[in-house]
Amino acid sequence: MKLASLTNNLELNETRPAIQVLMETEAGKEIRIAFKKGQVMKEHKTPFPIVVEIFEGAIDFGVNGEIHNLKKGDLISLDGGVPHDLKAVEASTVRLSLNKADSTKRVEGVVNQ
Repeated sequence: MKLASLTNNLELNETRPAIQVLMETEAGKEIRIAFKKGQVMKEHKTPFPIVVEIFEGAIDFGVNGEIHNLKKGDLISLDGGVPHDLKAVEASTVRLSLNKADSTKRVEGVVNQ
């Protein structure tokens, strides 16, 4: 059994979204991305399917150039290879569910672009 929290020990970064691996299991990885208002993750792709949950706040989630206004409680799933970007409309906490074969280093690289 493993326990994690989307709200405990929440840290923000002044210049870019803050990424923290919350849990890693045999099936996948759960990552928290904490955004200050206006912070972005530039367009990128993942090699594997993902699920993104807006746990708190609001995100403009771009998929192939189309903006989806996601708010607290919304979920979106994408297949691998689909270009997408995120912009925090307000301070937001996002939960990213990754395939076990995907790399958290790849996600960190996107944030550091």
